[in-house]
Amino acid sequence: MKELEEKDILAMLKDRKQRDTAFSWVVKRYQKPLYWHIRKMVLVHDDADDVLQNVFLKAWAKIDDFRGESKISTWLFRIAVNETLNFLNAERAKHFTSALDLEDILLQNLKADAFFDGNALQLKLQEAIQSLPEKQRMVFNMKYFDEMKYEEMEKILGTSTGALKASYHHAVKKIERYILNDIQ
Repeated sequence: MKELEEKDILAMLKDRKQRDTAFSWVVKRYQKPLYWHIRKMVLVHDDADDVLQNVFLKAWAKIDDFRGESKISTWLFRIAVNETLNFLNAERAKHFTSALDLEDILLQNLKADAFFDGNALQLKLQEAIQSLPEKQRMVFNMKYFDEMKYEEMEKILGTSTGALKASYHHAVKKIERYILNDIQ
């Protein structure tokens, strides 16, 4: 399928006869970036797949509510953020653990994940990222890995650009300290 303009996709999503085709295009276009955004938070392939499926199910169910005031990608990332946080909260409740214990469980799952092919340094970086509070971790992942602009993050997370910059700065410093303390 050729690359379509955002306005064309929005029009097709509003037209019930073209909705399936348009949504298929949306899934193909955003599946990979959303998967990696989710995966960086939940760490395990199977969990990321489950959350991603929930994102698209929720988007499909709410398609009539999407007014097009933001880009489709912004809307989908906002759903992905919420679904990821819901998943993490459910995992925490399922294991009756604190946030710190859940991070340990997620790291253990990452180490056991057959789809993780990282080396020791990549694992150390994931440990450092996992040690961040959820909001800082999400901001760091969006800025560092997804190379997302603060303005886009502001729309997705509903947080001011200044707060996002501060959060990213603090996250970088914490990651640096975590890795440097391990080396010394």
